[in-house]
Amino acid sequence: MKGIVFTEFLDLVENKFGLEMVDKIISASHLESEGIYTSVGTYKFSEMLQLLQHLSVNTNIKIDDLLLVYAEHFFSVLKDSYPGLIATYKDPIEMLASIEDHIHVEVRKIYPDAELPTFEVLEKTDNTLVMIYKSSRAMHHFGLGLMNKTFEHFNSTATIELEKIKEDGTEVKFLINKN
Repeated sequence: MKGIVFTEFLDLVENKFGLEMVDKIISASHLESEGIYTSVGTYKFSEMLQLLQHLSVNTNIKIDDLLLVYAEHFFSVLKDSYPGLIATYKDPIEMLASIEDHIHVEVRKIYPDAELPTFEVLEKTDNTLVMIYKSSRAMHHFGLGLMNKTFEHFNSTATIELEKIKEDGTEVKFLINKN
């Protein structure tokens, strides 16, 4: 997992819960990196999972809810870091439908070894989108948060439903209806 995901996560934790919480979740975890991350480094997903689990325990917030809030934060990081990429789109459905064929292609140019989820578009109209998310990391709520912020970015709203295809969350169907 790319370091920017870790550095931004810890920034969010510090902003929302304080530096003491950052120290607490790093200290409680058994991290090969010892909690020292650079945005361009690559780290094991198990480290993110430990940080999330310890944050969840210490805040009484479910991991899925933490991922949702984190994704909303991360969208602003992407928007600020890669404004040209988002500016190529005029509509949230268009942008979300292009995750696999455009956005992830661009991400791989910057981070060739990035391990990204896959998004398969099953159905697309001007106001609806049905996609299948697949990832061994089961971070579909992170994807949901990014989708929510995409609609907000375009001053639009949507109803987004999740249907777990696999109970462990490694395969999920997103049903998106623009309001």
